[in-house]
Amino acid sequence: MKVAIISDIHANIHALAAVWEDIRSQKPDRVYCLGDLVGYGAYPNEVVDFIRKRAIPTVMGNFDEGAGFDFDDCGCLYQDLELKRLADQSLEWTQAHISRENKAFLRSLPVQIRIEQKRPKLLMVHGSPRKINEYLYQDRPQATFEHMARIAGSDVIFFGHTHLPYRKKVGRTNFINAGSVGKPKDGDPRAGYVLAKLSWPARIEHRRVNYDVASAVTAIRGAGLPEQFARVLEQGGLHAIG
Repeated sequence: MKVAIISDIHANIHALAAVWEDIRSQKPDRVYCLGDLVGYGAYPNEVVDFIRKRAIPTVMGNFDEGAGFDFDDCGCLYQDLELKRLADQSLEWTQAHISRENKAFLRSLPVQIRIEQKRPKLLMVHGSPRKINEYLYQDRPQATFEHMARIAGSDVIFFGHTHLPYRKKVGRTNFINAGSVGKPKDGDPRAGYVLAKLSWPARIEHRRVNYDVASAVTAIRGAGLPEQFARVLEQGGLHAIG
């Protein structure tokens, strides 16, 4: 079976549309989404509608949770007060602009998806197997990954949240960060997703797709969102907020 994994779209319909075209060309059997449909970008309703229309199985991201339940915090865990202020501003804007129906959809999302009928056994989460908003960076201690593997009880763990794509094998467990469709942070402004051929062992490809960054940036500025959110897209996340 071949699956496509998308994550962290962040209300960027231009990036999502471009990724979808690339996914269609690859002809996967299924597509899954690891959450954070909304936040930072100017198109929360359009992105949620896109996912709903195609019935893409999706786990809840921290921003989905914050917007869907009208929390006063996005769960981003920023220590820097300016970063937190901007994240809060994005959450407030999203809550004010997303439809009631789409908020209800965000509230309905599960925190994980498991596929265990045959090997490899898969677990899909947003942050980590233990927390929706845990940043599982590649340089976390080996013991952390070993603990996560024990919690997950899966052969392959797909996750996002950090917006930094990578693959790491710990024992028999493959940790696959899908990167970000709509808000990359690795210096490459192209949209990112994962294509996985679920043979045993699984074969993983991190794919990057060009999209209309200029239009996404123009929409952010036109919506009155902070200029920093536009620069994140232009710079691929380096030296910018978010």
